[in-house]
Order: sequence, then structure tokens, then C-alpha cells
Amino acid sequence: MSESPLHSGTIRRHPLWLRRLASRLPEGALRLTGGYLAATSGSLGRLVFSLAYFVLLANTLTIAEFGVFATASAAGVMLSRIVGFGMSSPLYRAATVRPRLIGLYAGGLLVAGALSLPVLAMATYATWLLIFARDVPFGPFALIIAAEALLWRSTEIVIIVNNGLERFGRGAVLTILGTALRALAALGMTFLAVPDLAAWSWLYLLANGVALAVGLAFYWPRQRFRWHPGAWLRRTSDAIPACGAEILFYLQSELDKLLVLFLGGAQLAGLYAVVMRLVDLTALPVRTFIMLLIQKLMGSTQAIASRLRRLGLEAAIATASTLGIVALAFILWLRPTLLGDNVAEAAPLVLLVLAVPALRNLIEYHAELLYGRGQSGRRMINLALIGMAKAALLGALLIRFEEAGSIMIWLNAVFAALYALSLVLTYRALSKGKGRSF
Repeated sequence: MSESPLHSGTIRRHPLWLRRLASRLPEGALRLTGGYLAATSGSLGRLVFSLAYFVLLANTLTIAEFGVFATASAAGVMLSRIVGFGMSSPLYRAATVRPRLIGLYAGGLLVAGALSLPVLAMATYATWLLIFARDVPFGPFALIIAAEALLWRSTEIVIIVNNGLERFGRGAVLTILGTALRALAALGMTFLAVPDLAAWSWLYLLANGVALAVGLAFYWPRQRFRWHPGAWLRRTSDAIPACGAEILFYLQSELDKLLVLFLGGAQLAGLYAVVMRLVDLTALPVRTFIMLLIQKLMGSTQAIASRLRRLGLEAAIATASTLGIVALAFILWLRPTLLGDNVAEAAPLVLLVLAVPALRNLIEYHAELLYGRGQSGRRMINLALIGMAKAALLGALLIRFEEAGSIMIWLNAVFAALYALSLVLTYRALSKGKGRSF
């Protein structure tokens, strides 16, 4: 059994008052507290390097180029879920509750990953042709997709396996390293004679490749890869719906960036990408909490049994999300150029989207609840419905308004409607479905 974060020294590295508080908590709360502190240390470290990476890149590329890159990166995240056809899902469940099976399901993931490469290649070309062809050549676009879908996605799998094993410190270190390497690549680009999107696509590929190499060499559990067709086939009933749900989740999550680029052009996409990147930075600690909560739910379906607890969790997520964006908006209101001249152009828009972070995080939380209960099929249906609603509402918004400020104001209403839809669909599914364990 893996060592708990508390006894491995995670809490001992924190201040005396925090250790005294932890010593008065029951054992289950101790482990959850220690895990959260370890995982949050990764989020906070990632936040620092993400901010440096974002500032360097947003102020080196033009606003339009940054918008194209951010949108291509979002497309890469979405397309990355094709790789392996969802076999990362049983691998994560194995790491969480049956660690001795990691080698078996990792072998299945490698086989499925190889089979998925032709599908990824076709989907990449189709996405470029439909959305990106007017704004970026296929070469740089393909490099960005490869960096996201093949290299960073593989690094993410190393991280989630470590998190499943409750080795949160290792996952945190690798998370920070990946972001630090991208920040270093962005710093290196400032010294290039032509720091454009084409040059950045190569540096981005290199940074993600180094992160994966370090992850495999130092952080992958030492288990022999195995291939068992019968076990692989049995888990396809979980993997295929999980794959579809993940694609739909990231499609509805990143659809706004794709629509803004397609309907509004690269300049508006750049302003939108800057604002959404700032929103994402404030969400990192909240996402860590959601990850740990879902792990707990995998082991106990009673974690959210009462309506009062469900309401309390949603209120906590919304409050933390809103406080983060309000603090950031206030800082940028006082010092608009704090993050550079290009970011300063979009800084006033942050004040107009104060409700968006909480609503986005809650929609993500709803999707993860269904995953934790083993209701991947229902999760896929819900995400498809939310994605279609998002496309319709945001498309209408972009057609109706051209000015960035008006779009940002109405974006709060769009996400409020999506949250209401997600709320109804999720808790109706939870009340009807029994869920299942691994």
C-alpha cells in the first residue's frame, strides 16, 4: 500500500500551526488534508510557472498569433483524448484501487494508442481544414497538435497514475516541471530573430518532449508492461464511453475558443484567449480539490449522498473560483501593465467575466461526478447536450455582437444557462443511476 501523504512528510514541511491543526483531525481527514496539500503544492508551483509562461508568450507573439496558438492548443487537448481510445480510464482506476494491475492496463493503453494514431492524423487534418487553414499553415499546426496529443497527454498519464497511487508529490513535481520547461522555451523564443508562431511550434514540441522523457525515466511505476487481450476487451465497455465523454468534455470546454477564431477572427481570438487564460490560472487550486474529491468518490459512493453536502460542495467551489478571479481583476485594475503591454490590452475585460470561472468549474465538477460514479455513458450524453447548447448560444452571441466588451458581458449569461442545464442533467442521472465500482 502506498504511504499516506501525511506520513511521507508532506504535512511536516508545512508551518507548525497547520501541523497542530492536522494532528486533531481523524485519520481519513488527515490523509485527505495531506493529499490536498501535496497536490496543491503542484498547482501553486504550476501557477507560478504558468504565469511566467503566459506573460512571456503573450508578450512575444502578437495578440493574433497568441490567439491562434491558444486555439490550436485547445484543439490539441481535445484531439488528445482520441489517443488510446479511452484506455487511460481503466489505467487510472487501476492506479487508484488495484495498483498491481498498472502494468497490465498500461500495456493495453500502448496497443490502443498505436491503433488510434491514424484516427488522430485524420482528425488533425480535418480540424485544420475546417477552422485553422486561413490563419496558420498545416506544419506548425500539426506540431502543436503532436505536442499536446502525443507528448503532453502521455506526461499527463504519468501524472494521473502517480496521483492514483497517492504519490501526489511526484505528480506535483512533474506537473511543475512541464510548465517550467514551457516557460523556459518561451523565454528562449524572446532571443530569436523572428519569434513567430512557426518558431514557437518547434520550441513547444521540444519542451513537451523533454517533460515526457523525464516523466518516463523517473516517475513511472516500475511495473512490467503486459498485454492480455481478454482483460483489454473487458475494459473497452468502460474505455470507449470514457473516450467519447472526454472528447465531448473538451469539445464543449474549448468550443468557445474555436468559435471565436472561426467567427470573430484571430485578433478577437487573441483577446479572448488572454482573458480565458487568466481565468484558467485562477482555477488551478479548485481543480485539484475536484480531483481529490472524485478519487474519494471512487472508493465511497456515500461521499455526496446528502443534498446538503452536495450544496455545500458546489458553494465551496463557486466561492473559491469567484474569489480568485476577483482578486486578479482587482490587481489588474490597479496595475493594467503588470503582465505586459499585450496582456494590458485585454486586462479590462477580466472585470466583465467575474461569474464565468465559478460556472465553468461547476460544469467540470458535474462531469467528474458522473465519471467517479462509473456513469461514463450518461456523462457522454450530458456533455453532448451541453456542447450543442454552448455552440448555439455562443454562436448566436458572436453573430449578434462584434465588440469584445459586449461579448464578455453576455458570456456570463451563456455560462449560467449551461450550468443550469448541467445541474439538472447531472443530478437527475445521479439519482437514477446506481453507479459501479472498479
